[in-house]
Amino acid sequence: MDDKLNVTYITLTGYLEMEKLRYVYFVIIFTVYVLILCSNSTIFCLIVIHHNLHEPMYIFIAALLLNSVVFSTSIYPKLLVDVLSERQIISYAMCHFQYFFFYTTAIAEFFLLAAMSYDRYVSICKPLQYPIIMKKTTVSVFLVFAWFLPACLLAGSSVLSANERVCNFNLKGIFCNNSIYKLHCVTPRILSVYGIIIMLSLVFFPIPYTVFTYAKILMISWHSCKTVRTKAAQTCLPHLLVLFNVTLLGTFDVVILRMESDISETAHLVMTLQFLLYHPLFNPIIYGLKMKEISKHLKRLFCHVK
Repeated sequence: MDDKLNVTYITLTGYLEMEKLRYVYFVIIFTVYVLILCSNSTIFCLIVIHHNLHEPMYIFIAALLLNSVVFSTSIYPKLLVDVLSERQIISYAMCHFQYFFFYTTAIAEFFLLAAMSYDRYVSICKPLQYPIIMKKTTVSVFLVFAWFLPACLLAGSSVLSANERVCNFNLKGIFCNNSIYKLHCVTPRILSVYGIIIMLSLVFFPIPYTVFTYAKILMISWHSCKTVRTKAAQTCLPHLLVLFNVTLLGTFDVVILRMESDISETAHLVMTLQFLLYHPLFNPIIYGLKMKEISKHLKRLFCHVK
């Protein structure tokens, strides 16, 4: 036990009716996790295998799907262990490790969506310049930036939080998120300011940029020919749906933290599960159904399997 931190384990208190619903939780979580791995990995492999999908838009989609797998893997294995355990506990260090990967991948999704919006803007509004602008180097820079910047800032936040003294050993939730700040005896000003900087730089920049870019695409395509309007609708709608979904879930996370004491345990659990159950499945469903080329390869795959 580290005397400086005054903590060894944190108890997760967000589980309800564990004695009665233990195996129900396990079956649901295990089933969803398998579906997440299979659905995301299937489309990811299709994009890797088929050369006609080696375009920037599909590469960004593959990155988004890979991001969902990492996001889920940072949470689900621990959940499966917890629902079968008598006590739902996690070490203080592992709690910050989970916090780091959860928010790094969640925020990276916003940046990947912003990169995809730029790709669609160039493709639809500047088609002749597209091969020059969206080169492999450009795509690589976007991908590295999308993961590297959130990882650097979240690493700093995790280190600062991990070195704070803890007075509360119970975390209201089923995994480690922003609620870890409520474990501290006193949350220092520097950590609060750091959190605001992260929110402003990682969330409020990519979201307005993405919305503004798609708005501009729609305005330009509206005054163009039918072919351009059709292309804009087919390629932009799935991205907008995913952006709306992840923004809604991000809002839930903020609401849970700010109104934790006013939310019932059942409502808290339901809102938390929004992140875990349907969100990682949302991307492969949307892109598998709405993206014509991916949908075509999926149909061929399933027909071949039959």
